[in-house]
Amino acid sequence: IAGAGTGKTNTLAHRVARLLLAGVAPERMLLLTFTRRAALEMTRRAQRIVGEVAKDVKLSWSGTFHSIANRFIRKYSRRIGLAESFSVLDRGDAADLFDVVRHRLGLSKSEKRFPRKDTCLAIYSHRVNTQRPLAETLQLMFPWCAEWEPQLKSLFADYVNRKIENQSLDYDDLLLYWHAMMQDEALAAEIGARFDHVLVDEYQDTNVLQAEILERLKPTGQGVTVVGDD
Repeated sequence: IAGAGTGKTNTLAHRVARLLLAGVAPERMLLLTFTRRAALEMTRRAQRIVGEVAKDVKLSWSGTFHSIANRFIRKYSRRIGLAESFSVLDRGDAADLFDVVRHRLGLSKSEKRFPRKDTCLAIYSHRVNTQRPLAETLQLMFPWCAEWEPQLKSLFADYVNRKIENQSLDYDDLLLYWHAMMQDEALAAEIGARFDHVLVDEYQDTNVLQAEILERLKPTGQGVTVVGDD
């Protein structure tokens, strides 16, 4: 734990390099970051530190929480009732689907303007990632939309049903499904056993789902290294 600019990420990269030099197989390490660029940078730094001792090291399990979630969901898709070929909606696609559902439910034609598609997506995303009740989410973060709580509940339910029908997930679903998978004792143990070490950058940015996923990966905390702001 340390403040900004003190070298936390560099420390984590050196930790990865030290494990590699100690003989830990790269595929036994799970490195989680919050952006694709950060994942690439972490891999680059570790490879540079290791240098000549271990050329061409590939950290095959280095990526964002969402990208790693996508890989696990595809791997275990049949066990969780999804087609392996499920599609992933980006933010634009998800907002457009909300717009379609808004129109279908007649909410876009209400006398008083209903929240726009991007706002609906923001509310839904915040609700999923914090695991707060919708009423609390609206009161704390979107008070100007609080009057629409019943309609938003219907909208979100229809949105979810449309995704299920289309065998598609949005970005928030990636974490939601991975989190749900980790509630299964056998599956959580199987996934956790793939890794001897789990390393996380910018831990202070983890949301409730991500923090609980990490706890389920390594319940005892052994083999876990995280860095973040105080």
